[in-house]
Amino acid sequence: MWRLDLAFADIISTTTDPMLGAIRMAWWRERLEELDQGRPAPAEPRLQAVARELLPRGVVGKDLSKLEDAWLPLLQPFPWGAHAVEGLKLRGRVLFETGAGLLGGQDSKAEVAGEFWSLFDGARHCSDRQSCELLLVSARAALANLPKKAVREMRPLTVLAALAAADLGEAGGFARVAAALRHRITGRFPR
Repeated sequence: MWRLDLAFADIISTTTDPMLGAIRMAWWRERLEELDQGRPAPAEPRLQAVARELLPRGVVGKDLSKLEDAWLPLLQPFPWGAHAVEGLKLRGRVLFETGAGLLGGQDSKAEVAGEFWSLFDGARHCSDRQSCELLLVSARAALANLPKKAVREMRPLTVLAALAAADLGEAGGFARVAAALRHRITGRFPR
């Protein structure tokens, strides 16, 4: 799941023409949707891993193909606006909803944590100062919407949001590790 997400990130980082990037992303969407039709995965290791590891566990290729919609706004030139923010939120929802399903359930609180994590992750990797600031402001707003606690079953996933919250608060070293451990034990997010 994470390697598939990185495939879309690679398109963003290596594309100079938004139209060509959109075509590349459409290829991924089509291949993911074809997996649901029983077609074999092409000779692409990340797609083969999706077919081998995720589909037998109930993950649907069409659901993963929503990552295309999530990443498409990031093909636009800087500075990014509200479409990029919404795209990153969708990315977090898709990944954390999928992860929650793999952990044995659905949890809308996990999806909220995914939105926050994705916004912060986007800001960390953004090379444009103005766009980075927009994503950080959006991440801070999303942090305020996080539930007080994550349910125990979702903590292997939501610990990513706890680490992002610690990083947003500029925790480093031991404080960052402590935030992750505290989250795994109590389910609480750093504020």
